[in-house]
Amino acid sequence: MASYTDTDEQPSNGPYHAGGSREDEHVTGPSDLSELLKEGTKESHEKAESCTFVKDFLKGHIKRELFKLATAALYFTYSALEEELDRNKEDPAIEPLYFPLELHRTENLKKDLCYFYGEDWEDTVQPSVATQAYVERIHHLGRHSPELLVAHAYTRYMGDLSGGQILKKVAQRALHLPTTGEGVQFYEFNNVTNAQKFKQLYRARLNTLELDAEKKESIVEEANRAFHFNMKVFEELDIIGANLPKEEQKAAEPVHDGKGDIRKCPYYAAGQGGSGITSACPFHAALEIAGRPQVILAACAVVLAAALAWYLM
Repeated sequence: MASYTDTDEQPSNGPYHAGGSREDEHVTGPSDLSELLKEGTKESHEKAESCTFVKDFLKGHIKRELFKLATAALYFTYSALEEELDRNKEDPAIEPLYFPLELHRTENLKKDLCYFYGEDWEDTVQPSVATQAYVERIHHLGRHSPELLVAHAYTRYMGDLSGGQILKKVAQRALHLPTTGEGVQFYEFNNVTNAQKFKQLYRARLNTLELDAEKKESIVEEANRAFHFNMKVFEELDIIGANLPKEEQKAAEPVHDGKGDIRKCPYYAAGQGGSGITSACPFHAALEIAGRPQVILAACAVVLAAALAWYLM
């Protein structure tokens, strides 16, 4: 089983090492899986951001009922994913990326569902049609093509680590949730002490997997399927949300509407490289083309500084 400890400086599988080489010395190339995933899922990333649920969430406009349903969808998705990762943890493509203590979300999601639905939540919560299709795909891969689970694990976990803390704060403010963490345990990664280093380790581990070009292409295709499944869930939520009454919410600063740091986007993992900031997001492309008054650019600098402080701390 892979392990991660931020305090250990020289372990063979610690935060600075992957396959025996120092993480900060690893240079990615166009044939590396992390680069193929970044380039190969850009279009899916952009499409996912166009869903109303995603755009509203990123602006801090969240309906409590939709947030509850989204949490339920996440629970069923992660339960399936982590069941199959556990089952296939000795597979050569899974073992280097198997971090149950650091990444697994199922137990945290159970706590969130208990908070929103009560102790009998298991009798109340059911997967939607789109969620069930997603779950069935994950189980199919676990039984027949476990190496393709890499695509789902990468898409989900790296996105959660990239934008989780910011989305947590948005949800807490908009839904008047307790500051002690009830209802947003999904976003808590208590065993990851440095998210940036962990993501670097994870990407480096991806690049050490012994996969031929055809298998890498299959993983990229599966990552796009993962986006598609997520978009179907969002579309369901959009339909439900259109029929829900408006809710009184605290005003919240948009976290990613073209005026902030792209790393606040929950899909940032699909568009990031080994380091630095990318402007692959369509909101940022529009900002670069259209331009904005200096006061907005100044506000952007403040937001960017705050985000950088979180990522580098």
